[in-house]
Amino acid sequence: MPYPEPSSPEATAVGKANRRTGTKPEVELRRALHATGLRFRKDLLIRAGGTRTRADVVFPKQRLAVFVDGCFWHVCPEHFHMPKTNLGYWEPKLQANIERDARVSKGLSADGWQVVRCWEHVGVDDAVRVVAAALVGLGHVRAGELLAAASPVVAPPP
Repeated sequence: MPYPEPSSPEATAVGKANRRTGTKPEVELRRALHATGLRFRKDLLIRAGGTRTRADVVFPKQRLAVFVDGCFWHVCPEHFHMPKTNLGYWEPKLQANIERDARVSKGLSADGWQVVRCWEHVGVDDAVRVVAAALVGLGHVRAGELLAAASPVVAPPP
């Protein structure tokens, strides 16, 4: 897909400022998981199911890959708005992202990994609960203790 001419210098600056890793929602989730005592790898390369990917948070022993998906880049059904300029670039680019996400999730699952995808707009407490519940399902004792203790970070929703 050809790279379009930027619509303005501001658009160029915004595009260059986008990070591949270390986004605010991702860092907040990692900080909250770490505060609960959970230990994990970040931005770890996983080769599975004929695919290569870097998950945002990885629990290798439990084979759990956590992705924090941005609402724009991964086309959130609640918050996504298609850009008004360069549609010929954005439509196929974003569709390719959706297809890649599905291919990665399917490949990891086929190779015995559990995949958790959290939207960036989901509150950090809710995201921690989802990750902890997935770990409990995979037999992670510490995560089970966290949920049982109902600490403020992983307290059940009201």
